[in-house]
Amino acid sequence: MNNGLQQIIDDYHALLRPERAGETWELLVWGMKTRRIGFGDRLLCTVLRPRFLTEVQYRRIEAECGLLLRAFGTAYAALWRDPALRAQLDLTPAEEQVIALDPGFEPPTVSSRLDCFITPDGDFQSVEYNAETPAGIAYADALSQLFLELPVMQELGRRYHIQAQDIRPYQLEAMLRAWRAWGGQGQPRIGIIDWVGVPTTNEFLLFQEFFAQKGLEAVIASPDELEYSGGKLRANEHVIDFLYKRVLASELLQKYGVDQPIVRAVRDHAVCMGNSFRAKLLHKKSFHAFLTDERNAGLFTAEERQAIARHIPWTRRVEERKTLYRGRMVDLLPFIAEQREHLVLKPNDEYGGKGVVIGWETEAADWGRAVQDALNEPTVVQERVEVATEDYPALVNGTLEVSPRLVDLDPYFFSGQTVYGVLTRLSTVALLNVTAGGGSVVPTFIVS
Repeated sequence: MNNGLQQIIDDYHALLRPERAGETWELLVWGMKTRRIGFGDRLLCTVLRPRFLTEVQYRRIEAECGLLLRAFGTAYAALWRDPALRAQLDLTPAEEQVIALDPGFEPPTVSSRLDCFITPDGDFQSVEYNAETPAGIAYADALSQLFLELPVMQELGRRYHIQAQDIRPYQLEAMLRAWRAWGGQGQPRIGIIDWVGVPTTNEFLLFQEFFAQKGLEAVIASPDELEYSGGKLRANEHVIDFLYKRVLASELLQKYGVDQPIVRAVRDHAVCMGNSFRAKLLHKKSFHAFLTDERNAGLFTAEERQAIARHIPWTRRVEERKTLYRGRMVDLLPFIAEQREHLVLKPNDEYGGKGVVIGWETEAADWGRAVQDALNEPTVVQERVEVATEDYPALVNGTLEVSPRLVDLDPYFFSGQTVYGVLTRLSTVALLNVTAGGGSVVPTFIVS
């Protein structure tokens, strides 16, 4: 961490002071409860400090992510063009059917999120690409506004220039750009679609309020509440023009197959849906394997290969083969068995940390069984990323404590070309995931 950033953090901690911590926490709890900043019933933020990035840090993140976006675009074009390359992703037959449907716009992602860890040298490594249903945008905006109202932040603002990131306008503009490319006229009625009772429902409500402020009507509905007839997709009698799809395509297809109102409406060009089904090509965990596999290196420019090498850890589909690891050829399955302390196993198409097996936290016998199971279900193995820690203050049993947290960095991409905004998650355990039940979300500010 550079000295300037550490000075900002030290100044914030000094302003917080033990006697002010209780008041600050009460304001945060009250604000999160009244503004729906919760993952289900669980409040999202558990610490008393936001994340700070310097202008130089943030501009480098933007520049490096811009290079990665170019590489992702190269990979997407190759995957869409060549079914033999797509076989590396382990798409299901139903997924192959729906990606063939013309979404009416390109690229396939209206918005996406690159999930990264900050490494001890201050750089970042991406462990996943949430290219289908990126969450957290409205939560991050609401937390930013709440923190800006805290007395301790206002006092810090008299010493430094603090810039919040207002991300929802970028989401809306990307949606409208896809809508216009699709052929839409005027303002669309938006359908926010996910299962009833999901813990991110609060974020849907925050988006619904934001869309209303911008003059757009938004309906929150479950896939079960949709019907398609007369060339119109409806949710509880409301015609939907643009689907802000938050339900995963894999879940939709597993439950209904391809004969479902959303699929039929997209097929008939009766609704514009973001992200499109083709985003699944980028969303699979095996996409990181595709990027780093030596068999595909010739697809990318030298600059793209360098960006991949800097920011995407070594990842492979679990299968019987020989492959390169740090310049030497290895027999993959024995290598995975031997290198448990340095590897992670991930199901190809799960989320929220489900099914992830962390080698250095797993007994050898259990790891061996997990590797065998990985041969029966599409799974990737990924090299361990060393994660940096930062000190964050929290109120523990009424006492202010400052302790280290693992830190991630999740930049948002819009329309496949714009990098803007960051989701930050903290944790005291290796599985840094809010859905999995751990961690804290904090807003990110650019400070100078």
